[in-house]
Amino acid sequence: MPNSWRRWMSLPRDEAADSTIRHWEPLGETSSRGPSGYLRILTRRYVLPDGRTSSWDLIDGGQSVAVLALTDDGQVVLVRQFRPGPSVILDEMPGGHVEPGDTLAEAARKELLEETGYAGEIQIISSTWLSASATTRRHVAVARNCRRIGSPAPVGDEFCEPVLVPLARFRQSLRKGSMTDVDLGYLALDHLNLL
Repeated sequence: MPNSWRRWMSLPRDEAADSTIRHWEPLGETSSRGPSGYLRILTRRYVLPDGRTSSWDLIDGGQSVAVLALTDDGQVVLVRQFRPGPSVILDEMPGGHVEPGDTLAEAARKELLEETGYAGEIQIISSTWLSASATTRRHVAVARNCRRIGSPAPVGDEFCEPVLVPLARFRQSLRKGSMTDVDLGYLALDHLNLL
């Protein structure tokens, strides 16, 4: 079994012991990167329960973290930036990739500070899959008592600015789907009893 599958294969098995759904038998995988090197695509081959084989192209993005950051006066700290996928400018929760060697809390602190100049009390609260066609695990943190301690220091190809919005406007953006990580935003609000 390829090493890259170890994390994936170690996830909890079916909760219902009497389920007729079974894990597919892995045959192998190959990987490739886009020209920019940013996106990695895995092609995994499986033996299906009926004996046929099937190949699946999967987005392999590692882990990421998004932060619902709240100031003492109840404002939500967002980051405004151009997003290449939808090709629009969005206000979204600060976040990014979890670098090798960083804990989730360290990654959340780092992304919040780099993208907004704010710091707060970080708590990792939940995680989700990016999609059924991805190996990417997305984590969400809440940051309480956020305060600005410096200027944003975006890295690489990031061009962004911090934006403070009232909680009601943040909820409205989630309902309208006018930002990324909507599910993570709802998980964070639910954790804080702010839905």
